[in-house]
Amino acid sequence: MTDDTRPPLAARIDAWCVGRTWTWRAAVLTLFVWQAMRGLRDPTQFTLFRGIDFGAHEFGHLFFAFGGEWLMVAGGSLMQLLVPVGAAAALVVTAGDWFGVAACGVWLSASFAELVPYIADARAQEMDLVSFSPDGGGHDWHYLLAHAGLLKQDQLVARGAKFLAVVLLVASLLFALSLLRRMAASPPAESTADA
Repeated sequence: MTDDTRPPLAARIDAWCVGRTWTWRAAVLTLFVWQAMRGLRDPTQFTLFRGIDFGAHEFGHLFFAFGGEWLMVAGGSLMQLLVPVGAAAALVVTAGDWFGVAACGVWLSASFAELVPYIADARAQEMDLVSFSPDGGGHDWHYLLAHAGLLKQDQLVARGAKFLAVVLLVASLLFALSLLRRMAASPPAESTADA
């Protein structure tokens, strides 16, 4: 397939890669993947995504409060997942930054991984919860799964979230590696500014 017959999106991605430096992006990708894998292997490990995700989670409860109790409770986890998706969308719209999309995919994977132990604890409710609520707040996933009639399936739902985290990590890594390969194969940029 020649460049003239490539689908428009693939051609745009190829054009973006031309003249981009791959080396520092490979280092960033390595750091992000390492952090996401730490969270997948051991959810108690601190990752560089955790603080941002915690803030997004707590803000999500406030942001979605307009939709009633169920949406307010779900809003924490929902916002935790929407922030990396929104960041990826902003990177594409404002800068056409496809590597940023791959990096946000790794972040989204880490966000899913952070939800896994929370979901798995829905029945037992043994986790120490952190909340900005004066009454300490309740267990989001106990509430959500109980209202959905899935409380006894908390382990299954948690495994599903972990599976999604792994799929997102692999897909994001493969996409990023394809971008790095295209960058490495393209001629160097004529200017010193590498966006």
